[in-house]
Amino acid sequence: MTFDDPAWLAKERQWLEALARGDARAFDQVFQAFAGPLYRRVLLPKLGDPAAAEDALGETFRKALERLPRFEDRGKGLWPYLATIATNLAHDVHRERARRGRALASFESLLAPLREQGQAEAVDPDHAQVRAAVAGVLEALNPRYRKAIELRFFAEHSREECARQLEVKVATFDVLLLRALRSFRERWQDIVGAPPEAA
Repeated sequence: MTFDDPAWLAKERQWLEALARGDARAFDQVFQAFAGPLYRRVLLPKLGDPAAAEDALGETFRKALERLPRFEDRGKGLWPYLATIATNLAHDVHRERARRGRALASFESLLAPLREQGQAEAVDPDHAQVRAAVAGVLEALNPRYRKAIELRFFAEHSREECARQLEVKVATFDVLLLRALRSFRERWQDIVGAPPEAA
């Protein structure tokens, strides 16, 4: 039986009616029916990462349930509705990854002089000023943000190791690091007066 089979669509309508009555068991049935296909056919192929696909799967059903009162059954059933939500979430993840990549690239260039601290004679005066400025900005950050930056960029630990030391999931660490970088940029502009790229 496929998701567009009339018998299947009739079953879905029963679930939707039960959901409208607040029957939580109907949601379990919808989840069991669609979670596997959404993960295998939509999210994992688009994201390429099992952990990210699992996170997006949970978010797909959260959004679907939240928007269910606005769902219009046009005879095509729940699959197109759920697949569209999942696809949009996958696109959101890719956009967030791109933003994170740009933020990391910017910070990498800013921190390059700091990696030369062991070769003081080779560091020009401008680099020394950058080091001092970075140290001042880091000191002004939330301690958790500062720790995330120090673990990832100064200690050069893997994302997995950073997450372990901070006792969070890798995906949570990624979000924490992105927020830390944004906070760093804001503090940099407040304290130094120019965005990091201009340093």
